[in-house]
Amino acid sequence: MDSLGERLKAIRVNAGLTLRELARQAEVSPSFISQIENGKSQPSVSTLYTFSRLLGVSVDELFDPRGPEAAAEEVPQDEWHGSGRMNPTNAWQPSEYSNRVSVVHPSHRPHLTMAEGVVWERLAATPEHAVNFMKIAYAPGATSTGGDDLATHDGYEYGYVIEGELEVTIGEEVFLLHAGESLGFDSSIPHVLRNPGPGRFEGLWFVHGRTH
Repeated sequence: MDSLGERLKAIRVNAGLTLRELARQAEVSPSFISQIENGKSQPSVSTLYTFSRLLGVSVDELFDPRGPEAAAEEVPQDEWHGSGRMNPTNAWQPSEYSNRVSVVHPSHRPHLTMAEGVVWERLAATPEHAVNFMKIAYAPGATSTGGDDLATHDGYEYGYVIEGELEVTIGEEVFLLHAGESLGFDSSIPHVLRNPGPGRFEGLWFVHGRTH
């Protein structure tokens, strides 16, 4: 497991919220939050959005922080492509554009691992808040809410199916997406994502929030 629980706890403590108070506001049990913070359980996608809203942070801040320091130690400094082009594995090295350009090698993608085998991998990150460009994966049977309940959050979502199938319920409509198909929708409409197939689902996802 990644260190999501540790990050959530640190943010909660910094926000001055007790475990019981966060549980009350999130409408979950204190023991559930305790299990998440201790790495014994994982939140669903919808629960993660709830925590993000209550703690006043963007979801982007909850990703596994695999920063420049760790990456620089793992990757040789002399790896370059031809014609003077920088290898993506070295693209985090300081430059005049370091705050405006984000290039991420697959082996160094920050990630979030959630309940039921749902994994988000951040594909790029800039200082812009409430924006997430991700590769997402759902194990067979996995849902974004940990069940069939519909959830809402700020922003708009845009998705493209790379492989597998994804059933997306938006309000009273149900859409079954296959490889090569895409969609976009207002995330304030109650919705749930589910992998109904026997195989793994993977897709590209872009979530743009209305607020920080």
